[in-house]
Amino acid sequence: MTGYDAEFLGFTVPLPVSPVEARVLDYTHFSVLLDPGRRLAAATACIVDGAALLALRRSGRWRLERRVPTGEQSGSELYSGNPLDRGHLVRRLDPVWGDAETAAQANRDTFTYTNAAPQVNRFNQSKELWNGLEDHVLKYASAYDHRLVVHTGPVFTADDPLYRGVRIPRLFWKVVAWVGPGGLQATAFVLDQTPQLEDARLQEITAQALARDDIPPLGPFRTYQVPVPDVAALTRLDLGPLPGADVFAVATTTPSGSRPTDITIHRLPRARAWSEIRTRDQITLPPAPN
Repeated sequence: MTGYDAEFLGFTVPLPVSPVEARVLDYTHFSVLLDPGRRLAAATACIVDGAALLALRRSGRWRLERRVPTGEQSGSELYSGNPLDRGHLVRRLDPVWGDAETAAQANRDTFTYTNAAPQVNRFNQSKELWNGLEDHVLKYASAYDHRLVVHTGPVFTADDPLYRGVRIPRLFWKVVAWVGPGGLQATAFVLDQTPQLEDARLQEITAQALARDDIPPLGPFRTYQVPVPDVAALTRLDLGPLPGADVFAVATTTPSGSRPTDITIHRLPRARAWSEIRTRDQITLPPAPN
């Protein structure tokens, strides 16, 4: 298992650094920073060689990580008998490149529970957009190179609802980096699965659901393109050079965008306007060369 390569882009892009002690677990072409207290990954980091990707079929069964005590990870007991999905943090397709044997191992590695996060079930129609963000950026980055670095993870907060011993994140983030004509470039996205309810009503419905051993209320995916420094502020992760490589800078709301939901504003009072993405062509990237 080679794990994440910080020099993959020709610039040093280290693993995110967690504010709490995390276990670093290496897999084929990606690494996971596992937060044992939360029993979920605090961040993942993946290297993507778009020129060498292999279109392998989905072939894997979710399994526990043998290198980690079971009490430090979330397995099938979190997802059984409810509509929660095992959401891939490192997308299954991203590390599946190289020779056939390596690609097949990467495919299997993505089905380790340390790479899973509880998300709204598969009937959420907006999930396709979130899962396709890397493809869109890779298509753009192929004008310069075919390589990406993708960091992904949840936003952990103290008020995340506790369900079956695991606090369920309502926000997730993704930072994608590549090399452009000016050097290292990056952009960030946030996925919000918070129901659009007033805080008091949300707390009431959450308490009722948990009392019945139901999952806490989760809303449809809303995807935002956001400044990379906002992700660092939300997560308290050290993202190295990525905030300084941000290509997305919006000071005010644009006609195609909207401000964060109330729950996001509470977590990040100085949040600038975020652009809500409903289609991939709304993603803001620098002009590609002719």
